[in-house]
Amino acid sequence: MYHILYPLRSFLIVSGAETPDVMTADWVTVISRKPLLIGVSIAPGRKTHDLIKKEQAFVVSVPSTDMLPDVWTAGTKSGPAKTEQMNVTFTPSQQIAVPGIKEALANVECRVVDSPTYGDHTLFVAEVVGHTAGDAYDGTTPIRPERFLAHVGGNRFVSFAESEMRP
Repeated sequence: MYHILYPLRSFLIVSGAETPDVMTADWVTVISRKPLLIGVSIAPGRKTHDLIKKEQAFVVSVPSTDMLPDVWTAGTKSGPAKTEQMNVTFTPSQQIAVPGIKEALANVECRVVDSPTYGDHTLFVAEVVGHTAGDAYDGTTPIRPERFLAHVGGNRFVSFAESEMRP
């Protein structure tokens, strides 16, 4: 039933400072503007879940449509060999030990402030403590929507149209 809410933006969640792990997540949302809090919902038992619990930090990397193979690999494979199959370069973050992804459109550095469990997932609520954004943004405003990726379900993804709609 939850798929009725799709398509949803797909993100890459980077966790682990010493040996980074990457997971694809669609369940990412803004929770507050002041302070800027975001949430990502992750099932216990995932390596990313354990690393975020341990480090209390993670990076939300915004993949481009060019990164679709990496998004698919990060969402369908597990274990340390997964990142070796991906074409990503880890780059140091500004405020946390967990790295971002150089090829991403943006990297949002997050420090966990709460982690309640709801049903079968943990909602990691985190304060945004740093970010980097590339040419798909004007500051932090998206200006290249055709480069953003959304998950429809299964192995189906879409990008956003270049034309904007306004009321």
